[in-house]
Amino acid sequence: MRQSSLATRLFLSATAWLVVILAITGIVLSSVYRNATERAFDRRLNLYLRTLIAEVATPDDPPDRQFQSLGEPLFELPLSGWYWQITRTDAEKPEVRASRSLWDKKLPKLEEQGIELTAAGIRIGYVEGPENQDLRMVERPVDLGSDGKFLVSVAGDASEIFDETRSFDYYLGGTFTALGIVLLLTTIFQVRYGLAPLKRISESIADIRSGRAERLEGEFPVEIAPLARETNALIDANREIVERARTHVGNLAHAIKTPLSVIVNEAATHAADPFAAKVMEQADVMRDQVAHHLERARIAARVTIVSTVTEVAPAIEALRRTMEKIYRDRGIAVEAATDPAARFRGERQDLEEMVGNLVDNACKWAASRVSVELTVEPPAQSGASPMLRIVVDDDGRGLSAAERAQVLRRGQRLDESKPGSGLGLSIVTDLAALYGGRLTLGDAPTGGLRAELRLPGV
Repeated sequence: MRQSSLATRLFLSATAWLVVILAITGIVLSSVYRNATERAFDRRLNLYLRTLIAEVATPDDPPDRQFQSLGEPLFELPLSGWYWQITRTDAEKPEVRASRSLWDKKLPKLEEQGIELTAAGIRIGYVEGPENQDLRMVERPVDLGSDGKFLVSVAGDASEIFDETRSFDYYLGGTFTALGIVLLLTTIFQVRYGLAPLKRISESIADIRSGRAERLEGEFPVEIAPLARETNALIDANREIVERARTHVGNLAHAIKTPLSVIVNEAATHAADPFAAKVMEQADVMRDQVAHHLERARIAARVTIVSTVTEVAPAIEALRRTMEKIYRDRGIAVEAATDPAARFRGERQDLEEMVGNLVDNACKWAASRVSVELTVEPPAQSGASPMLRIVVDDDGRGLSAAERAQVLRRGQRLDESKPGSGLGLSIVTDLAALYGGRLTLGDAPTGGLRAELRLPGV
């Protein structure tokens, strides 16, 4: 898919939105899971906290009682990451009682870290414990009146939260990566499937241009059907315009040729009169001009019509045989090397007119031999059409650069002894230009003139 194509734009936009949505969803789910894990951990800490507060509030217990009955063995294991601590804050020297797991260490106070009391009267947060452990701690101040004021703290190993969250993130990342790949493949399929009708229209139009079809045929989706209908209507309208133009050109030809013939005939009856001779001369010029421009109009009308393809090799072979017969008395040999796969995007009549003029001109000036070579050149860039290269060489005297420029001008002839009106090469030039091709003249390896004609192929 090229970057400038509609499919690429749809794919890239869908991919961008997919990445953004999956990333945001992943971040939200990870945050929700982390919060849920923290809440579950906090509930466990609060359970231990309430148990400690209940035991602190028992007035019959001796003041030196060690609270080791929380039902959690980790409170007995030194530096296990699970600790509790009760600090009497109203004594001159704070009394501290702690779990055996805390050993000879002390827990920090959340109040000193600027953490405020919640609506439930507790503080909760992360602290750094013994041996640089990450702890999740909850503490609550307890006022027992005459029995004293206490700060009860319970801390647990926060690595459980981090490990759970990290494990979830790994699974979530793997799942979303697989989901993203599946969704991208689905997007590619949807884009290709959704744009398939446009590709079918493009191929149908290419078939029309190459002559394999005349209209867009088949069923199209409701969004594309109007485009197909309007394209067919445009093709039909184009054909009607061309047909009307052909009719007008034919009418104009008949309307002009008849008065010209009358003028020439009247002038011929007074051939000795210089004025009549001048009229005949100018009438011939007018006739050539009319023939030239009518021919151009006829050619332009045919070129406007699409869907015409001509096999080139049979047309050149037919011209070769014809020219050999015409110039048999001079012994002119016409050789042709053609590519059977070559096809011309245009009318056979126009191809025969262009190549026929070139071969006929070569035969007129050749000493004994004329060669025609047909090759197909690959497209210069992707999406372009191949070009046909038709080279006509003769072994005549050739032309200088100035003479080559002169003969390409309409009606210019170098030798009045040769038959013709001098319009042949100019017609070839005009006709090739209408098809998007060109005619160039140069020196042939055989010493004569080389005419190189390039035309669009299929």
